Amino acid sequence: MAQANPAATLANIYRTPELWEKIVFTALCLLIYRVGSHVTAPGVDVVAMMDFFQSQGGGGFLGLYDLFVGGNMSKATIFALGIMPYISASIFAQIAGAVFPTWEKMQKDEEGRKKITQWTRYGTVALALVQAWGFALFTESVQGAVVSPGFSFKFEMAWVLTTGAIFVMWLGEQITERGLGNGASLLIFFSIVERFWPSAWQTFNFIGTGSVSPLAILALVALMLAVVAGVVAITLAARRIAIQIPQRTMARGRMREAARNFIPLRINASGVMPIIFAQSLIVVPGAVAQFSGNERMRDFSDLFVPGTWLYFVLSAVLILFFTYFYTSIIFNPVDIAENLKKQGGFIPGIKPGAKTAEYIDEVVSRITLPGAIFLTIMALLPVWIADAMAVPFQFGGTSVLIVVGVALDTIAQMNQHLLLRKYDGFMKKGRVRFRGRQTSGDIFSGG
Repeated sequence: MAQANPAATLANIYRTPELWEKIVFTALCLLIYRVGSHVTAPGVDVVAMMDFFQSQGGGGFLGLYDLFVGGNMSKATIFALGIMPYISASIFAQIAGAVFPTWEKMQKDEEGRKKITQWTRYGTVALALVQAWGFALFTESVQGAVVSPGFSFKFEMAWVLTTGAIFVMWLGEQITERGLGNGASLLIFFSIVERFWPSAWQTFNFIGTGSVSPLAILALVALMLAVVAGVVAITLAARRIAIQIPQRTMARGRMREAARNFIPLRINASGVMPIIFAQSLIVVPGAVAQFSGNERMRDFSDLFVPGTWLYFVLSAVLILFFTYFYTSIIFNPVDIAENLKKQGGFIPGIKPGAKTAEYIDEVVSRITLPGAIFLTIMALLPVWIADAMAVPFQFGGTSVLIVVGVALDTIAQMNQHLLLRKYDGFMKKGRVRFRGRQTSGDIFSGG
């Protein structure tokens, strides 16, 4: 199959009104988010805040949180909390669906999902208020960061940051509904990419001062490229289950069966969401503990600071857990088995119905494990290597995984829009490939 022409693909995007409008709308939302990242919260000395974060070397929970919000925390902007309160509330809502049967029943109903969405918004407001008050306390503890400390400053800061978090949540929802891609993931993607250039410039300064050797930088660049290649490979990899759908037609008086079809089961069906969920559960409580000013809470949170062995263990456990958890949410073997049965199809050697669902669930469980292990290794291995090479800055596989994963998901959505209009997509002309074999974007694809 011939490769798609990039120039022709871009022209096709422009000639697809719906897709072009989605791209423009998403870009405008991201531009608004970028503008808000330069509006400082009232009563804060930005220079003092940035000096404090620089003195910390960008490490710890605050540095990791600051990475996910695009540096808004270190600059004390109105978007200092970013999209993190909304993601945390969404995690709690999804976990509740797996724990409480009533909540799970609501998730399957249209009206129930609307109620859960509304409750998630309320949870976002509550979490944002707690984090905003904690950030106000933390800001007062930074030497020279607050012009007029006191209750009025804390109240004003909490109100401004909570409002900013609600507005960012609204932006994310608007991107998801009217734009292109997942709004929350794109905001985190944009926040991380936004800091790539300052980090690259800082890296060149390290080389100039002799803090790090050019050989070490080349090794890290090679590692980053390997991570990117690995993420792309595991994202596109799929296990194909052969199925037969007996669509019989008359041919010279005889009945013949249609060609065999396949169900492509992605090895990493959950994408990059387990990474985002895991980091959210680690970063937010740790950051709140740092904000609180309580020495016991700070001492406990210091045990799980990024770079410690407890942080690595907790990250690995959470990534493995959320990979299985999120896959179980977005992938329902029972629905696939029922749809297959309605079409008169079956998996050779497997009875239709419940047995088919059990077989698919077993296959998904087996292939999810290597995908989860891969995500864990890709997220943690670069940090270990950077520490072993004594690089004076943080190089995390987590940020690379999020950027590549969100980019692939967004491109896949663009590709789907183009395929619906018989245009060439970004990945391959007319079709997306899974390990060298062609398959359409539907659940059942022709062989």
